[in-house]
Order: sequence, then C-alpha cells, then structure tokens
Amino acid sequence: MGNNKSSALSKELLQDLKSNTKYSESELCTWYQSFLKECPSGKISKQQFEGIYASFFPNADPTKYARHVFRSFDTNADGTLDFKEYIVALHLTSGGKTMQKLEWAFALYDVDGNGTISKNEMLEIVKSIFNMIPADDQKNLPEDENTPEKRAEKIWEFFGKKDDDKISEGEFIQGVMDNKDILRLIQYDEPQKIKDKLKERKN
Repeated sequence: MGNNKSSALSKELLQDLKSNTKYSESELCTWYQSFLKECPSGKISKQQFEGIYASFFPNADPTKYARHVFRSFDTNADGTLDFKEYIVALHLTSGGKTMQKLEWAFALYDVDGNGTISKNEMLEIVKSIFNMIPADDQKNLPEDENTPEKRAEKIWEFFGKKDDDKISEGEFIQGVMDNKDILRLIQYDEPQKIKDKLKERKN
C-alpha cells in the first residue's frame, strides 16, 4: 500500500501536467510535496478546498464561489480533487489559455451540468462572486452592475437572450470572445491580484 502514495510524482503525470499547464517540473514537484503534507491521502476535500480559497479572501466570504469552483474541477464527481485536478484548477484560474479558461468558465456557470446556462444559474454564480467583493469595493461599481441581479441582467442582455432562454457552450465562448466586457463581468479578480491589493493596503 505504501508505494502508490510515494512522495514522487509519476513520470506520466509529470509529463501530462508539464504539457498542459505553464508550470515547470521543479514547481510541480515542490507543489506535490506540499500537497501531500496537507493531504496525506492524496485528495483534497471540498472543505479543505474552501479553506484554501478562504485564505485568499480574508475580508470576504468565498465559500459559495469556492464550492462552485470545486464542482467544476471535480471531473469524476467523487467529492475530492486529486493532485492533477488541483493543479489544473490552479492553472486555469490563474492564467490558462483563453479557450481552456472559457471552457472552464462555462462549466462553472453550468451549475446543473446539463450543457446549457440558464439565467438563474448565471445569477447564482454572480451572487457567489459578489460575496467575495468587499462592501467598500461594491460601492464603487458602476450603477448598472452594482448588484448581482443587475450584473446578471447585463450579461444576459449582452448575449441577447430572453429570460427563459439558455446559453450553449459555443454561444458562451463566442460571446465572451467577441465582447471583452462580458469577460470582465463573468469573472472575479484572480487571487494574485487580490494579494497584491492587500499588500497595497498595508503599505
């Protein structure tokens, strides 16, 4: 039993992650060591993942958003993330290729996993994003997007949809690529940007 949880990454997995993410071999090996320290079982539970996210957003409540992110990366739906799922999650949320990112964003918004996004699903994710925006920052948002409802409405209008319409993955990706405003509205600042902001506030 002891062997399969060895502290070295398999060559296959290492190659796979190197070719599909922007991380180097040494970065991946270092992360794997710390991953095993945190998660000796080789899996991250939803609670642990929420804890990691909470550390990025000390002044807000990222629980709901983290839950949706976790769901979108738990590709085999077993309620845990293995090292590969975890690294792909890190990669995509912090700078994956545009196409990969948009496919992931679609999976994030497709809450019930049925292959389309409804207006209610859009609102649900936008609400979870608002939970992470500190109240002071929310005051500075433009008038037509300063509540989750207004922002979801604005996105929906960009896609030219009626209330009971659905957005397919193709429409979603095309719409976002055609309109940078949608991209800004559907995503939240990456954790790194938030860390930078926190540093600025301390200085």
